[in-house]
Amino acid sequence: MRTPIPPFTRESAIEKVRLAEDGWNGRDPAKVALAYTPDSKWRNRAEFPQGREEIEEFLARKWAKELDYRLIKELWAFDGNRIAVRYAYEYHDDSGNWFRAYGIENWQFDTEGYMAERHASINEHPIKEEDRKFLWPLGRRPGDHPGLSDLGL
Repeated sequence: MRTPIPPFTRESAIEKVRLAEDGWNGRDPAKVALAYTPDSKWRNRAEFPQGREEIEEFLARKWAKELDYRLIKELWAFDGNRIAVRYAYEYHDDSGNWFRAYGIENWQFDTEGYMAERHASINEHPIKEEDRKFLWPLGRRPGDHPGLSDLGL
């Protein structure tokens, strides 16, 4: 089992969101892929990975080009075995150009707490390096770092 499991309470949904954020901030495609069911279905922009192997390949490509990636997720809504989040992340490309992406995700979990479906919508735009807001060292966002609402995002 991958706790917390559905049905979610507000507290367990917030915990599930933070665990997902922590995993993605670790940028380990193999480890992150283990949070999904073996036949998980995704929609991510124009890509539709299915299953852990395709998810792992997608994440490896993503983090190979989105350098110094830092992400914040925030619970938007939850019900039963579903969670909706909003998020933002910052990264730079191999030319040193910085970007901030904003998105929403709808998640559906199986009874053991693995994500069976992930539907994401994402928009991004260039930012100046001095306009970055996600300034913690690579890895897990510190507990005292502001969240999206606190940052006015």
